[in-house]
Amino acid sequence: MTSQDMLATVDLGSNSFRLQICHHQNGQLKVVDSIKEMVRFAAGLDEHKRLDEASQQRALDCLARFGERLRGLAPQQVRAVATNTFRVAKNIGAFMPRAEAALGFPIDIIAGREEARLIYTGVVHTLPPNGERMLVVDIGGGSTEFVIGRDLQPSITESLNLGCVTYSMRFFPKGKIDAKTFQAAVNQARAEIQRIGSNLKHTGWDFAVGTSGSARSIRDVIEAANGNGDDGITLAHMQAIAHKIIAAGSTKKAKLNGLKPDRLEVFSGSLAVMIGVFTELGIRTMQVTDAALRDGVFYDMIGRRLDDDMRNQTVAEFQNRYQVDKTQAAQVAQLADMCLMDLARQYPDAEVAVWRQYVRWAAMLHEIGLSIAHTGYHKHAAYILDQADMPGFSRKEQHILSTLVLGHRGDLRKMSDFVNEPMLWLAILALRLAALFYRARQPLALPPLSSLQYLARQKQFVLTLEQSWLDDNPLTASALAQESALWQKIGQRLQLRQP
Repeated sequence: MTSQDMLATVDLGSNSFRLQICHHQNGQLKVVDSIKEMVRFAAGLDEHKRLDEASQQRALDCLARFGERLRGLAPQQVRAVATNTFRVAKNIGAFMPRAEAALGFPIDIIAGREEARLIYTGVVHTLPPNGERMLVVDIGGGSTEFVIGRDLQPSITESLNLGCVTYSMRFFPKGKIDAKTFQAAVNQARAEIQRIGSNLKHTGWDFAVGTSGSARSIRDVIEAANGNGDDGITLAHMQAIAHKIIAAGSTKKAKLNGLKPDRLEVFSGSLAVMIGVFTELGIRTMQVTDAALRDGVFYDMIGRRLDDDMRNQTVAEFQNRYQVDKTQAAQVAQLADMCLMDLARQYPDAEVAVWRQYVRWAAMLHEIGLSIAHTGYHKHAAYILDQADMPGFSRKEQHILSTLVLGHRGDLRKMSDFVNEPMLWLAILALRLAALFYRARQPLALPPLSSLQYLARQKQFVLTLEQSWLDDNPLTASALAQESALWQKIGQRLQLRQP
């Protein structure tokens, strides 16, 4: 077993943070180490959706401990994903640099539907549906994910803002529970689920699966009370538990066997949401699996290593959806890649490889805005890429693609608020030059571009072209002169030279 065979995931949930390290060989995963800490991150949100200092400090302390365990692993061996509380917190932008510094690795804030897809990926690899359609329900600390699928790719992914931490805080803030308040929590959960319920029921499923801590804790309590967990979770069993808690006045006083101490504060919220799920969707019974988000992240990482990257599939689907001219996109992507490799010679190979992916994807999608309007199409495309659900992509990755596409044409001054990485400037120039040279949308006898350089100290780009080629292509020559002037306006130089 070598360190190169190790993969690590960090799952930053609204209730708990988890670190898991696995040995990966021939597509199989063996858990080597696992650490779980109850951070209660969502509990730090105030009425304005701002995280208090106490919750931030709990998170940073935990991330520092995780960071120590991850020392020695390369960036490509680790993926950290953050979920609902990171999505909704208004002051998360200021917190993220501190969090990434404490962990020592980048943190991807993933969208709700991407979280649902990854959860399903973990479940389907550990509990194959064998041709049957399954409904997967994952009640987390701040959100609940619903997924329906029968094979490796789900057909429906949904995410709602209802979770065990947020519901426990909202309806049972002091731990006191009565019949009226508990029913109010169930009714509110049902009201939220109604928004997606008809679509889920129309698609249908053959069996239901619950994942993560909420489902497992409910199953454990049912099993302890009935001596048999083979039947999984049923509505009757949950209602019996609810009656016991209401009669006692709190979860703590109910003294539920099988309930772990770290789930005590959020169990009633979990139970109310799950009863709402069963009631609204008409679920009769639900089996429980130990698979969770972190498992899906592991298998997603393996897929990326095996050239089965979900992001490539998403890009292809977006091209079809927005009727992209694939020939134009491919030739722009090829030239942009060549330009970036020339510009980034002084940067580490691993960093360049990541940005080559971004540039290729941006080039393949830079014209999706044409499906809306020709005028300002790059702005339409940038908005779509920043806001759409893109399976496989984190929110950060989507924002990078959006920024590249926004910057691939027009005035560069609009980029001053967005661009804060040197490699991003190189990627923008590479994409701009490729789009400029292929403006005619025809195969082009391009000049040699091996002389394209970036002089970092002088903040200067140098493009050397034969005068005879410029004379033969006066429109491109004029466009390059205008391009040089645009770079000058933001304090960077694009110099055109003769050999």
